[in-house]
Amino acid sequence: MTNDDAVYRTILEESPEAVIWADREGVIRFWNRGAEELFGHTAAETIGQRMDLIIPENLRARHWEGYDRVMVQGEPSRYGRREMLKVPALRKDGTRVSVEFTLLAVEHPAFGLIAVAVLRDASETFAELRDLRKRLADAEARAGGASPA
Repeated sequence: MTNDDAVYRTILEESPEAVIWADREGVIRFWNRGAEELFGHTAAETIGQRMDLIIPENLRARHWEGYDRVMVQGEPSRYGRREMLKVPALRKDGTRVSVEFTLLAVEHPAFGLIAVAVLRDASETFAELRDLRKRLADAEARAGGASPA
């Protein structure tokens, strides 16, 4: 391993953002410190497991349909776009967390095509948006019920 390789590996492993790699079958192949902090699972607990452990049960079928279309069938996707995706995810303790993430599909020398996700906790942002939407709806309801003077 070159010095640059060691630096890149340290950046990936120690990043405060969660970085997860999964193979074509959705088996986790890399799980960094940021992922440990976000989801509560250690790398040792996740490597070799399917991503189901962070996908809420009610969303799994839809997730795997899309994953299969891209990773197995090769359908174009949002992979590689700068667009931030937002979804609920599951922590080790069973609580939900709102995450936003970007995806990239790359060829790995040992695993073939892998999905690389860089994720962060967006729960606070989602809570603020929910509160703003509620306040807007309340204000609109009040304005709609006001009679002209």
